[in-house]
Amino acid sequence: MPFRLRTAVGGATLATAAVLLCPAAAAARPAAAPAPPAWSAGPAPGAGAAPGAPDRPFFYLEGAPGTVLADRLSLSNPTGRALTVRLRGSGAGAGGWISLASKEVRIPPHTRAGVPFTVTVPRDAAPGGRSGTLLATGVGTGAGAGRRTVPLHLRVTGPVLSALTVEKVSVRRAGGAAVIRYTLVNRGTTVLRPRIAVRADGLLGPLLRRAARTRPPVLAPGRAVDLTETWSAPPALDAVEVRLTATDAGGAHDDATASYTAAPWGVLAAPPLLLAAGVGGLVMLRSRRRGSGPGGSRAEGAAPGPDGGTRPCGDEPADAAPVLAGTGPGARA
Repeated sequence: MPFRLRTAVGGATLATAAVLLCPAAAAARPAAAPAPPAWSAGPAPGAGAAPGAPDRPFFYLEGAPGTVLADRLSLSNPTGRALTVRLRGSGAGAGGWISLASKEVRIPPHTRAGVPFTVTVPRDAAPGGRSGTLLATGVGTGAGAGRRTVPLHLRVTGPVLSALTVEKVSVRRAGGAAVIRYTLVNRGTTVLRPRIAVRADGLLGPLLRRAARTRPPVLAPGRAVDLTETWSAPPALDAVEVRLTATDAGGAHDDATASYTAAPWGVLAAPPLLLAAGVGGLVMLRSRRRGSGPGGSRAEGAAPGPDGGTRPCGDEPADAAPVLAGTGPGARA
């Protein structure tokens, strides 16, 4: 094959391969990240608590439970047209405590807008750190689209106290099982994750040993929660003491007990039945004694009368003639 022909064939082959491979190479490349919004959002210069540098990277606030903290969000629009931005607080911690002066802001061209907001610290908030986010979302397309997030860090001040109590312990039979009811109360200033251990002892020894387990997952300061434990095989006849022990990793602990008497129904019903039988017998005996009075039988000490009947002794007839000794013939003095 002439040299020029071989060169042309080789060039055509390479060109065909490049055409076939280019779409695959383009598909293999990752999609380009969306361009950042043309506008910006951040802490307003010189506002809020420390850090107080002009260009704060995030919000930092601190306060005691029950206080209201204020700051400002700065929105800048360097473009040549007006933009609309929607705002909200985000996050399970301090994000839910944020209140914005406006949830939607229109920013004129080449303008910076300041949006006041407050963070209300709940009265029962435990001391420690919280986090949240101020979320700004552009409305529309092009330069006005996009999203900005500004972190917010909050420190709740106050003494750290870990305290826990177990209250209102009771045990009740429920069919073939027993239900243990109790109340856990967080009396400190920190969030607790209590662990509950259950034990029961009868007259002859241990009956139940249940290892500690977390209940409930989280118990906030000042909160109380009612809980139950099911005892599937309690004794049928015994005097039992049930003890609940609550502990927390922070050092809080408490325990409480309740007494429980297990007895079959017949055993519980026997004393009342015996008492009723005794009372009934006493009533019958008294009735019989009343029936044996003067109207029921002859009185004791009765003497036979003249006609063979009876009469009471000493009861002489009123018209009976007196008998005098010594008046008849042959009578002796």
